Amino acid sequence: MGLSLLAGCTGFESLLDEKEVLIGTQHATKTAVPQMADYDMDWNVFFEKEPDDGDDVAAAEDDTEDPANEEEPAEPAEEEKTEEPEESAEPEAIPVVANPGAMNVMVNKFWSLPEGYRPADLIKPNVLFSFGDENSDRSKLRAEAAESLEIMFNVAKGEGIELYARSGFRSYETQEAIFKNEVATFGYEQAVLYVALPGTSEHQTGLAMDITAKSVGLELVEAFEGTAEGKWLAANAHHYGFILRYPKGKTNITGYAFEPWHFRYVGVDVAGEIYTKGLTFEEYMGDVREF
Repeated sequence: MGLSLLAGCTGFESLLDEKEVLIGTQHATKTAVPQMADYDMDWNVFFEKEPDDGDDVAAAEDDTEDPANEEEPAEPAEEEKTEEPEESAEPEAIPVVANPGAMNVMVNKFWSLPEGYRPADLIKPNVLFSFGDENSDRSKLRAEAAESLEIMFNVAKGEGIELYARSGFRSYETQEAIFKNEVATFGYEQAVLYVALPGTSEHQTGLAMDITAKSVGLELVEAFEGTAEGKWLAANAHHYGFILRYPKGKTNITGYAFEPWHFRYVGVDVAGEIYTKGLTFEEYMGDVREF
């Protein structure tokens, strides 16, 4: 598809290293436009003036040919122009989750995080990162998820699989910049398929990590699915509490294109059930709204 960035997962490193490009679009709603007052005219008024020098016909003709009077009928036409409702730039409200700190919190196109939400227990796991030893937000996860990620990476390494973390926690502001950049590059319809709207990204929960490998140049691409690293993760991540959040062929449920690199921590028990039953997170939570 030509995109190396997808749901909330895009190459935001380029935004951090170079510059932020800001753009974005929301769903539009319609607002009522107040109706203008009735300006219908009483044209008898133009014919009730006193005749001058007894010439009634001439007086009437003079009045109707007065340029000032000819402009009066234009006002009702102005009223007609204002009757059509105009599109509003105000976005639709997305319901806010009541449990943003829960390990099984579901954030998607239908559920958002509270404004300004930022987990208090973000830490940097001791794993390899695609961007080196940088101590930034994108290197962090919530404590429980970070500890499990360390274990998973170490076990994988012991089996000859070298994994690299590329994108962890992402603030509302960073997600907003990423989304606007995606819209500017690919257009709104393409952007919403691959990148989450600000406030609806799993990365803001502190429970999601994008994982890559040298076999794909440390990029986030669909080709990762066919690599030894991608296959290992798909088959083993649930043992450490992670699920492949946006599986292939499930876009109609998740709302996002396939992302073989995006893994979300939900806890070992929940992850095991989701993996065994072949479910999406939405199906497990019983909140499926097909696109």
